Amino acid sequence: MTKIMSVPVQGTSEDAMSMLQYVHDFGGKKVLFVMASPSEYGPHLQAMFNPLITGIGPVEAAVVVSAVLADLSLRGALPDLVVSLGSAGSAKLVQTEIYQAVSVGYRDMDASALGYAKGQTPSADFPIIIPLPYHVPGIASASLSTGANIVTGSAYDDIDADMVDMESFAILRTCQRFAVPLIGLRGISDGDETVKQVSDWTRYLHIIDEKLAQSVRLIEAALLQGNLVKTTGHPDPGLYKADLERTVPLTVKSGD
Repeated sequence: MTKIMSVPVQGTSEDAMSMLQYVHDFGGKKVLFVMASPSEYGPHLQAMFNPLITGIGPVEAAVVVSAVLADLSLRGALPDLVVSLGSAGSAKLVQTEIYQAVSVGYRDMDASALGYAKGQTPSADFPIIIPLPYHVPGIASASLSTGANIVTGSAYDDIDADMVDMESFAILRTCQRFAVPLIGLRGISDGDETVKQVSDWTRYLHIIDEKLAQSVRLIEAALLQGNLVKTTGHPDPGLYKADLERTVPLTVKSGD
């Protein structure tokens, strides 16, 4: 079982290998798979790749993914694509089903006392809801909200997004800093009932593991066949300028 990563001291050959082990030749591209918890990394995914496991929550995700992408950037070895995958909660979507994030927001950000809209980061040049740049054919889409809390029960009433997690927004912002596009996959593990204990989260993870593996195969097929769809309608077309230019070799199709 893969352990949560501890970032080693940079500058050694051992360090280089430790970072590169997470970048896989996948669908003809270099892909970094990122997960939050070993609990989500079941036997079906274990048979496919070795993920970078960050730990749970936006802070851990940002720290670990930033360290790895910074190291890979210095070595000229950035991946072509990052795939973040794991579980999510939802009171709207079907339990155990897999959804790709079409957009991500950060529900913890609230500077409304200063006159900003809830979710808006002061002085930032990105929108409250950030669309993801690519769509994988054959996988259902849903909007995603990231925060550091476990959402359950009536707390869903205050969230507009279809599903919630604790890492994706942090990973997305890190990927944007390094001009690497992100695809986010989430299996719905809870939300139909009140979460009271760890088992309320883990009870479906074995099913989600198998279904996530099937979705990862769809990503591989889309990369191999050039069927990855570039999404359109971004509020700021320049937001993804660097990463879209970087991934021209992905041979994407433009969305309608």
